[in-house]
Amino acid sequence: MRLRVLTPSFGKFSVAPRDRADSLSLELEHRTENHPKSGRELITALDGAEAVLVGLDRMDAEVFAGCPDLKVIAKHGAGVDNIDLEAAAAAGVTVVNTPGANADAVADLTMGFLLMGARRIREAEESLRSGRWDVFFGTELSGKQLGILGFGRIGRAVAKRARSFDLQIAAYDPFVPDEAIAAAGAQPQSLAEVVAGSDFLTLHLPGGEEPLLSAQHIESMPRGAGLINAARGGLIDEAALVSALHDGRLAFAALDAFAAEPPPTDDPLLQAPNLIATPHIGAYSDIANANMGTWAVEDVVRVLQGQEPRFPVAAPLL
Repeated sequence: MRLRVLTPSFGKFSVAPRDRADSLSLELEHRTENHPKSGRELITALDGAEAVLVGLDRMDAEVFAGCPDLKVIAKHGAGVDNIDLEAAAAAGVTVVNTPGANADAVADLTMGFLLMGARRIREAEESLRSGRWDVFFGTELSGKQLGILGFGRIGRAVAKRARSFDLQIAAYDPFVPDEAIAAAGAQPQSLAEVVAGSDFLTLHLPGGEEPLLSAQHIESMPRGAGLINAARGGLIDEAALVSALHDGRLAFAALDAFAAEPPPTDDPLLQAPNLIATPHIGAYSDIANANMGTWAVEDVVRVLQGQEPRFPVAAPLL
């Protein structure tokens, strides 16, 4: 059995995925140059492959038509927005991912963003390094409301951490029943209610064709609120976010994801005040890297051996 590995992050911070592949007699073939790949370049890289591990590589109908030997795609992560699930199903290709493998890593980063923004840590550090000793008054977390948009594994992991800071938690998720949200210690609310009523707002939903947070939503946020996005860049109307940071409606925004990645250096968003920005590092931790690679390898072997995978991803019902 062989697995064509396209993402350079596979096993980058842990030997566990490679060791697990060895123990399962799964041979790894690396084609990690020029990541992510798409179109003809991707078809060439997958020539003759039955199994592939992808990162952000775009798997569409053209690729499936050009890779008739392909049986299984494993996503090194949870989000499968770069994989055409309907085209995969039509081609008879099984898609698996690793949901929850990076939940704690992303939740940790989210709390780091929250503390940095509320206590103005980035501004204070820049002041000190420039030779000044300025005073920065911040916001305490206790008693404030944290709004969580997306209450899956990551959202619940954020809520668990937030309760330790005595934050009140409100949550919205179109895919999770209100009863399940309440059972996890959060107040279920509508999207508009969470956005308009939260001192801090964090996003943990998959991306779509249109931004989840429109200009109107951002305008409805309390003045002085903080916004965190460690999910997908397309979730936010970035032009509206730039305006909200410039006019002071938002005290800060912390982003680990952008509509265009990497964003151009002259992107107005990168020039906005009170912005904390990182290059999509949420899943880059030792444990998450071990989990994603190991779980993907195990499911690839299950599929190639004719067994049911642990984490199958089905095409959406129309």
